[in-house]
Amino acid sequence: MMNRNKSDLCLARAKECLEGLSVGDAVGEALSYQSYRCRDLVDFSAFRPGTLRFTDDTEMALAIVETLERLGGIDDDVLAWAYAKRYRNDPDRGYGKMARHILQQICDGMPWREVSKNAFGGGSFGNGAAMRAAPIGAYFADDLSVVPTMATKSAHVTHFHPEGIAGAIAVAVAAAVASKHKNQSADVATRAIWEAVLDLTPKSKVRERLAVSHRLSGATAKVVVREVGNGSEISAQDTVPFCLWSACNHLACYEEALLSTIEVGGDCDTNGAIVGGIIASFSGLDGIPKNWHKAREPLPIPRE
Repeated sequence: MMNRNKSDLCLARAKECLEGLSVGDAVGEALSYQSYRCRDLVDFSAFRPGTLRFTDDTEMALAIVETLERLGGIDDDVLAWAYAKRYRNDPDRGYGKMARHILQQICDGMPWREVSKNAFGGGSFGNGAAMRAAPIGAYFADDLSVVPTMATKSAHVTHFHPEGIAGAIAVAVAAAVASKHKNQSADVATRAIWEAVLDLTPKSKVRERLAVSHRLSGATAKVVVREVGNGSEISAQDTVPFCLWSACNHLACYEEALLSTIEVGGDCDTNGAIVGGIIASFSGLDGIPKNWHKAREPLPIPRE
C-alpha cells in the first residue's frame, strides 16, 4: 500500500502533467484552423482569462486523474464509469463519432468490454487512448514497470485494438521517464525517453514508426510528418510517433514544442495534448507560457 506522502507526490505529478496536457489541447484547438501561421497568433495576453476551451482530450484525462486520486491506480471498470459520467455531463467537447457511440452505450448500461471490442469490428486504433495517457506515466514515474499495465487498462475502455493500446503505452512511458528525469538535462532525459519507449511499446505499427521517428531525430518536422504522419488519419500509428519526436526534440521548451507541433497541421488539439503532457512532466508548471495558461478555461481539478 502506498503511503500518504508518496501518494500525494504521485498525484501532484499527475496534476502537473494534466495542466500541460490541457493547455496544449486548448492552444492546439484554438490554432488548428490556421495552424500554418500559429507563430503569428500565439499572443493570448489580450484574451480574457479562461476563454480558450479545452476538448475531450482534457475531459478524459481528468477522468484518469480522478481515478488515480481515488484508487491509487487504474481500474478499468471504475474508469469506464468516470469517462461516461464526464461525457454525459458535457458531451459537446469535440468527441469523435465512435467515442460518442461507445460512451453513450456505456451511459445506457452496456458492458464497456463488449462495446469497446466491437468498435470498428475489432476495437478502435484511434489516437484517443494516447491523448489522455500522459498523467498515468507522471503518476507512476517511480515505477516504470507498472506503466504499460496501467496505460493498457486506461485504453481498453474505448480502444481495444492493439495499436490504440500501443499508442497509450508509448505516451505514458514517455511522460513517466520525462518526470523521472526532470532535474537532469534535456539531452539525458531525451535519450532515456527513447530507450524506454522503444523497449516497452509492444510490437505494432506504432512501435515501427516510433523507431523511424527516433532515427529522424535531427530532421525537420516536415520530413518526419512525411514519414510517420501528423495525426491527420486520427490513428495512434499516425499520431504518436510524430508527437514523441516533437516532444523529444524540444523537451526543454514547452512553447517551441507546441508551436513546432501545431504548425505542421494534423490533429492539432490531440497532438498538443500529447506533447504538452510530456513536456510539462519534464519542465513543470513553470515551463508553460503564463499567458497561455491564463487564457485556458479553468480546469476542474479533481477533488483533494
